[in-house]
Amino acid sequence: ACFAALNECDLEKGLEMRKWVLSGILATEETYLSHLEALLLPMKPLKAAATTSQPVLTVAQIETIFFKVPELYEIHKDFYDALLPRVQQWSHHQRVGDLFQKLAGQLGVYRAFLDNYELAVETAEKCCQANAQFAEISENLKVRSPKDCKETAKTSLEALLYKPVDRVTRSTLVLHDLLKHTPTSHPDHPLLLDALRISQNFLSSINEETTPRRQSMTVKKGENRQLLKDSFMVELVEGARKLRHVFLFTDLLLCAKLKKQIGGKNQQYDSKWYIPLTELTFQGPEEADPLTVPQVPDEELDAIKVKISHLRSEIQKEKGSKVIDRLRKKLCEQESLLLLMSPSMPLRLYNKNNGKSYSFLISSDYERAEWREIIIEQHKKCLKATSLTSMELQMLTSSCLKLQTVHHIPLSTNKDEDESSGLYGFLNVIVHSASGLKQSLNLYCTLEVDSFGFFSNKAKTRVYRYTTEPKWNEEFEIELEGSQTLRLLCYEKSYNKTKQNKEDGDGTDRIMGKGQIPLEPQSLQGKDWQRTVIPMNGIEVKLSMKFTSREFSLKRTPTRKPMGVFGVKISSVTKRERSKVPYIVRQCLEEIERRGMEEVGIYRVSGVATDIQALKTAFDTNNKDVSVMMSEMDVNAIAGTLKLYFRELPEPLFTDELYPNFTGGITLSDSVAKESCMLNLLLSLPEPNLVTFLFLLDHLKRVAEKESVNKMSLHNLATVFGPTLLRPAEKDSKIPTNPTQPISMGDSWSQEVMAQVQVLLYFLQLETIPTPDSKRQSILFSTEV
Repeated sequence: ACFAALNECDLEKGLEMRKWVLSGILATEETYLSHLEALLLPMKPLKAAATTSQPVLTVAQIETIFFKVPELYEIHKDFYDALLPRVQQWSHHQRVGDLFQKLAGQLGVYRAFLDNYELAVETAEKCCQANAQFAEISENLKVRSPKDCKETAKTSLEALLYKPVDRVTRSTLVLHDLLKHTPTSHPDHPLLLDALRISQNFLSSINEETTPRRQSMTVKKGENRQLLKDSFMVELVEGARKLRHVFLFTDLLLCAKLKKQIGGKNQQYDSKWYIPLTELTFQGPEEADPLTVPQVPDEELDAIKVKISHLRSEIQKEKGSKVIDRLRKKLCEQESLLLLMSPSMPLRLYNKNNGKSYSFLISSDYERAEWREIIIEQHKKCLKATSLTSMELQMLTSSCLKLQTVHHIPLSTNKDEDESSGLYGFLNVIVHSASGLKQSLNLYCTLEVDSFGFFSNKAKTRVYRYTTEPKWNEEFEIELEGSQTLRLLCYEKSYNKTKQNKEDGDGTDRIMGKGQIPLEPQSLQGKDWQRTVIPMNGIEVKLSMKFTSREFSLKRTPTRKPMGVFGVKISSVTKRERSKVPYIVRQCLEEIERRGMEEVGIYRVSGVATDIQALKTAFDTNNKDVSVMMSEMDVNAIAGTLKLYFRELPEPLFTDELYPNFTGGITLSDSVAKESCMLNLLLSLPEPNLVTFLFLLDHLKRVAEKESVNKMSLHNLATVFGPTLLRPAEKDSKIPTNPTQPISMGDSWSQEVMAQVQVLLYFLQLETIPTPDSKRQSILFSTEV
């Protein structure tokens, strides 16, 4: 009995769902009817005018364009009128199968409509060109909203004529949904199965007729159009960012968007625009306005990354499938947002024929260069101009589903279970030198890695002036977030600001070569540097790489040399020096204040590793010539030495003990409570730590005042220094084994880093930090600072 009751309960649930599915069907029918109504609205006046002395269209043209639309309207109106009262007087025994069976039996009308569809669209197009009045009518058809019967959207005749095509291809999905929630014992079940069988046969017969045409997509007799490249890109439309899927064919570039999915899993594309390759250029008219890209502040992007990391670790912990689905949906939203908001490099395209320009935003210069190269290459081969009728465009757009090579928006929810999750941790890269250049040039390199699913620029070497063999020998530490590939681009620096490089439309630096290497967990496993070469069209760049998984990077190891400076407790150093602030901190800050305040990317751009090592040794051995050495060194090496000093402290400046309180205090929502908490914590730091921090804080604020020149905002500085000053010393309990350790480790770690950045940013943004009088006195009157 208990089992029967359970079964009963499940059936009730299923039948309740049936009602919801039917309500959804009614809603889509209402919308469909309102589209057919809008299509029929101009038909009567056009017919009336056809018999007068000033016809807009002939009777034959009207019959061709509106062929079978009145009949389709009647069929669906009858269906809707019969279904509505049955859903309104709902009971679990209610039957609707006969209505769906009848509707399936009338699919023959759709066959007639589809056979005539191409002709209808072509006739409408010709009539629009020949008659301005009809063109005006057909662009401004009004669709009533079924909800409130007020006039809403304006739409075009062409869009409305496509509605029946769309509706008939979706007829089986509706039946699938309904059958899913109809028990086999229900009298509707056999009727719905019959309707489904009829609909499926109908659709497969239509597909068979159109498939041969669709497969070859003939351009001109004997020439086939092929897909060369496709990818998701962000288009800038009147200042708003829109996600598009761009397809490059042998004769045209098509920009489409994925339609929102309703019901079944079948994706569909809508075409937005296309440019024949013969008409496509990167260089618009001379007076074209420079593109203003709406930049999204780093803070916002970081906040999205925090949410993503948080959601990933939640999913990792969660057991219940419903909760997981909800979290996945949220994760998908945040990742899509990041994908939309991150890119900022413009790729502009112009259509010479009509003067229209289109702008894409890309996050990777490597990808932007790939698109440019393949378009330029194909442009040379493409001699004949192409133009598509709307039906051809429709066919081409629907064929994109079969042809596409990039099937999913790059979100983690779209990844297969067994796909590698990439590396989490730090990659140290030394860019040594380049060889194989034919002439002396001013050269620099940039490094890109993929994190959060897309590539972006992570590091840039200095420009090596006028040489065929640049020797940069610069080291960078790059944070990896699920990364699988390292890309390197080599540029020639353009010092001529006025000369526009005609080919690529921004008078900027020219890419001399680009290459990439996979980041293989197996080969990067060891502790040692791995040397490698990246070849790119004749140029070879030598690199060394070393990977540190997250747990290793968290270790702070005390030094074995008690008399040194690096890795020694800050209190020991200040006591030995009889100073308030360690000599190394004062020396480095003084030198940077003297000549580094306007250096672009100061503190973010890595200095040369060998220079930093030399300075470290000089400070550790108390070398008397250290100030002479510093005055001759690249200022980035000095900034690097200072960061290394803080990073190698055996305990972070903010102390292990107070760290959890700082990261807790930053999450308080009451701003007054937060300020009081954070200041009390700060003032309870040991004196050398506090005084050194305030000394550094004042300096960083001065650096940020020059943001317009050095491009280092308070947020950028907090990102660089947060983990360095706060990251606690990791206990030696766990020895890492796997660099691609489960995402949860990576993600809780990202949240930690974000919290560290937030804490430092908070103090950087506070107007003044009141210090207790005793401490303030000692700071102000100390001669040794």
